[in-house]
Amino acid sequence: MSHPLRVLHISSGNLYGGIETLLHTMARERNLRPSLSHAFALCFEGRLARELRDAGVEVRVLGPAKTGRPWSVWRARSVLRELLRSGRYDVVICHAIWPQALFGPVVRTAGVPLAFFQHDALTGQHWLERWARVTPPDLVLTNSRFAAGTLVSVYPQVPWRVTHCPLPMPPPALGASERARVRSELGASEGDAVIFHASRMQEGKGQRLLLEALGRLRAVPGWRVWFAGSAQRPDEDAYLEGLRAQAKHLGIEGRLRLLGQRSDVPRLLRAADIHCQPNSRPEAFGLVFVEALQAGLPVVTTPMGGALEIVDASCGVFVRPEPESLALALGRLIEDPQTRARLGAAGPARAAALSDAGGFLRGMEEALRALSEQAVPV
Repeated sequence: MSHPLRVLHISSGNLYGGIETLLHTMARERNLRPSLSHAFALCFEGRLARELRDAGVEVRVLGPAKTGRPWSVWRARSVLRELLRSGRYDVVICHAIWPQALFGPVVRTAGVPLAFFQHDALTGQHWLERWARVTPPDLVLTNSRFAAGTLVSVYPQVPWRVTHCPLPMPPPALGASERARVRSELGASEGDAVIFHASRMQEGKGQRLLLEALGRLRAVPGWRVWFAGSAQRPDEDAYLEGLRAQAKHLGIEGRLRLLGQRSDVPRLLRAADIHCQPNSRPEAFGLVFVEALQAGLPVVTTPMGGALEIVDASCGVFVRPEPESLALALGRLIEDPQTRARLGAAGPARAAALSDAGGFLRGMEEALRALSEQAVPV
């Protein structure tokens, strides 16, 4: 029997979104694939580092590297260089373009096989992408066919494999009393249709569009909306304040709950009735769509990017990225619990087919073990 394949995952660690959810899921579900060993190298302490340590995996902190402070990048690279000299890792994966640009050259110099996990669509225009282009990886793992279609702008010659991001095993369904308690705490009665949105506070995630649509439904009784997610950068602080002002202007501030950063999104989804993230720009995948399907919620979104690989007519509704179309679709679902139930019932099977954690880890091991074996001298 071959030894466990030892993989070092490199990420920034100072933000929290889909990448961090993926890394935490791999740590939590690693026992599904004992032949694959995971360790993590982060630049920053924070929520992700805490969650990974709580999951019982190795976490190394490289140091707070910032591109505007070259000496901090040099120090973090030095820590990684020493870590790789130990010979403890068979493959390194850089998650997203920032660590690929900063640390890909160190991995390449150390002679360790290098993979790049593509979490975002690429254009080849951003300075980080131009920097990362200098050090092509040996393999790209990409989270959607849509994202893979943009690889040509940075890594046109590198082989790639689509691997949809995994979800952990679903938590148990909320009992009726627990569901009622969660909803009551967040200002919703059992008769309300709760619309749920969970993401970073960014324009492209559609919060502003969702509020504009709900403003058109302010005369419709029996709905509430919950936004989970906090501002993590100064521009996101300004965006969040703009959302508060927008809700007040539209006269719906009393029906909106801004929940901030939450670690219990799966629980909140199971207390809601509709998931709506009407992206105004395409994103590479959209793990929260799969989380919503797993929770049995109908998904309302716009037909762009990775969402087209996740949602179909059996489990969701596509709308044009405009307030009128979105308001019409939400209004119908608010007033029609039978349609909500029909669409929601198809979600768990769809989520399992897309993002089974065991299948994800098996596919990752197959790709990385082949990469590692290619690197062994004959």
